[in-house]
Amino acid sequence: MSEDLSLFLPYLLHRAAEQTGAAFERRYRDRYGMLRTEWRVLFHVGQMPGLTAKLICAKAGLHKTKVSRAIRALEKKRFLKRETVEEDRRSETLHLTRAGQAALKDLGQEAIAFDAAFEAQLGTEELATLKKTLLRLVEEG
Repeated sequence: MSEDLSLFLPYLLHRAAEQTGAAFERRYRDRYGMLRTEWRVLFHVGQMPGLTAKLICAKAGLHKTKVSRAIRALEKKRFLKRETVEEDRRSETLHLTRAGQAALKDLGQEAIAFDAAFEAQLGTEELATLKKTLLRLVEEG
């Protein structure tokens, strides 16, 4: 590694994540009043209905306090509902409401458009390589 720490991989990954995340954040914040953690919870529950808060924490790498707050906020916005697990009444599964499903569908279309803008900027091959590399880092991490 060179002496230039601005090229330190974790630093570059963090900056890239923050910049791209902030650019997409405007869409879910302006349309639905969501915070970043709320969007991430909505996304995960939409991908796998019936998740618990504990599983979202593990999948998304989020702290349980942030996930709990996001769940409460999404419930208040009527995007999410909880169902008590009969076998373990202390546990709850999470499901999107119709409004939550509609918001996820809308934001999913926005995400596709967002990716298309990156593809236009980077090119199809470079974007595919970037995604493949990031998936490898995430899976090995």
